[in-house]
Amino acid sequence: MIDKKLLEILVCPVSKAPLDYDEQRSELVCRASGLAYPIRDGIPVMLESEARVLTTDEKLG
Repeated sequence: MIDKKLLEILVCPVSKAPLDYDEQRSELVCRASGLAYPIRDGIPVMLESEARVLTTDEKLG
């Protein structure tokens, strides 16, 4: 679980768009950039090089 206040202030480092929390995959998802950032040990890893590229279906949401 990620703190809701933290989620409110975090944005995608690539697009500067808001992020959605995917609890099942433990990721922060940005549909604007098509990237999902992992959360490891409760800490969001906000590096583009660590992000997973979303599938087309995931982007459409």
